[in-house]
Amino acid sequence: MQQTPHTSKVFDEDLDRLRTLVLEMGGLVEYQIRYAMEALRVDGARHVSKVIAEEARVNEMERRIDALLSQVLARRFPAAIDLRLVMAASKTVTDLERIGDEAKKIALTAQRLAARERLRHGFAEIEVIAGIVIDMLKRALDAFARVEDSDAVAIQKDDARVDEHFHAVLRQLLTYMIEDPRTISPAIEMVFVAKSLERIGDHAKNISEYVVYVTRGYDVRHVTVAEMERAVRS
Repeated sequence: MQQTPHTSKVFDEDLDRLRTLVLEMGGLVEYQIRYAMEALRVDGARHVSKVIAEEARVNEMERRIDALLSQVLARRFPAAIDLRLVMAASKTVTDLERIGDEAKKIALTAQRLAARERLRHGFAEIEVIAGIVIDMLKRALDAFARVEDSDAVAIQKDDARVDEHFHAVLRQLLTYMIEDPRTISPAIEMVFVAKSLERIGDHAKNISEYVVYVTRGYDVRHVTVAEMERAVRS
């Protein structure tokens, strides 16, 4: 869905810059997730350091985008779809910052686990979750960049898949802890990793919902998949 043309070229440039910065921030948090999972996979202190270093860049991006958002609202008085885009960008930035926080939690968990015997039970399922949420994030950001909501329903369905995998990991690790109480501590750490990934999926889903709000002017947060499908098809 295309934006309405503006008489102010500067306004268009502001909106383009806003989208570019949001996507750049999204790329940073995607790398954070990948580095965090690599740290968990190979006990890599170097990858933990990368996640922490990227956090400073993510925080700086958040400040830059917030400043631009304030400037656009104060100087340009956006309306209709442009106002919704600005609002969606503001919410997306918050979700991206929280994704970065969850990636950092995973990296720090990997750091703690490196100092003890590695627990591999549930790890394969956790890697599946990571793959799904990274794909969800990339597709949600692509939808934001194109202002196109056609993938929103599929992303919401993927979030349901993530929830299913999370509960499968939880059941598996609980069983393992019951069978061998010595593994309780590392197993709990792995549960925290799975939970962080589940939250990342939630944030990616949120971003796709903001895109529907931009394109349709309809708030699809907290609605069913069927309701979202009707909104996207309307």
